[in-house]
Amino acid sequence: MIIALAFVGLVILGLPIGFALGAAGVIGLYQIGGDNFVALGPGKMFNGLNIFPFLAMPFFILAGEIMNHTGITSRLVMLAQVLVGHFRGGLAHTNMLASVFFAGLTGSATADAAAFGKTLVPSMVERGYRRDYACAVTAAGSIIGPTIPPSGLMVVYGSLMGVSIGGLFAAGLLPGLIICAVCMAVIAIGARANNLPQSEERARLPQIWATFKESILALFMPIIILGGILGGIVTPTEAASIAVGYALFIGTFVYRKINMDDMVKMLIRTARVTGVIFVIIAFASIVGWYLSFNQIPQMVANSILGVSDNRYVVIALIIGLLLVIGMVMDITAILIILAPVLVPLTAAIGLEPIHAGIIFVLALNISLMTPPVGACLFVLSSVTGEPLERITAKLWPFLLAEVAVLFVFAFFEDLALLMPRLLGFA
Repeated sequence: MIIALAFVGLVILGLPIGFALGAAGVIGLYQIGGDNFVALGPGKMFNGLNIFPFLAMPFFILAGEIMNHTGITSRLVMLAQVLVGHFRGGLAHTNMLASVFFAGLTGSATADAAAFGKTLVPSMVERGYRRDYACAVTAAGSIIGPTIPPSGLMVVYGSLMGVSIGGLFAAGLLPGLIICAVCMAVIAIGARANNLPQSEERARLPQIWATFKESILALFMPIIILGGILGGIVTPTEAASIAVGYALFIGTFVYRKINMDDMVKMLIRTARVTGVIFVIIAFASIVGWYLSFNQIPQMVANSILGVSDNRYVVIALIIGLLLVIGMVMDITAILIILAPVLVPLTAAIGLEPIHAGIIFVLALNISLMTPPVGACLFVLSSVTGEPLERITAKLWPFLLAEVAVLFVFAFFEDLALLMPRLLGFA
């Protein structure tokens, strides 16, 4: 209890979550065994980071930075627009489909939200969309990024829990595409109520082909990443490094938009993002060890199973816990702390490890767009100037639809494991 109170108190006082976790962890170590146990802290931090697949994260982040800098986002948006822009609310549909294309480049919800908040949201407003609605559509689509691989959250989960990262990547493909389809259905159903602009003229085949040719180099990148990993040719870390090499080649020799000064700035941004993530992982490792030492996972599992041993009730309780905590806490920290606590519970009810992993990832991704601490909401609010509460008011239909998708994949194992089984991971 003291470690939880310390963490909450420090966060309320304004200490960054990573350092609040570290301080709470040190307090927990001291509570167990005094100075001798506090001395274990640096070793636990090192062990928490000394996991080879974690190297994939900075490489994926850097590849996304390079591809963003080359203006590839605008090419992908144009491709999405010629494909779905003719529907009523065409730019809203374009926003959603572009998130699918963008997912294969960065795997980051906040990067998606920031990029489209600067480009698509102003374009939508100019075409007659309300800014709060445009931001809500962008927030709803942004979580497709870390659902369709590559996904940093999947790398963290797979590395910590010993689950195949390739299997998790395979399991993320179908939910990501279905989230896109469901959100497009929400847009279509609410088109009249939200007074969305009428459709544009349908693009002709030559225009579609010309736009596709301009985007094809960007579309090759997710093919290289996913094809290499899912085909068993390369590891996620190797695929990430190949993605950086490919992005550098395209940006330097094809688009000719990268110079040394640009490269330095992109490396600095990559280091900052990676540093934030790794600080959280390192300090959360102390908390995770504290919980394991005190057998908290077993206690939690016994408590929940004491409520019900029904498989579906337990899954619903786990999802509810993840969504509620995700409203107020960083999702990477949640994953590192709660996965070791809850995964034994999923094993007790017979969940396949990849199935359990995709439930965790989907639930935590959805929490990126839930108030009051949804990271994507804050990014969009800061980028567009739209008040957070107005974005949230327009977001609810999308949020409910995505939670429904989460429960479908949580309750139907055959659907969740369809792609991993087809590719030989499960």
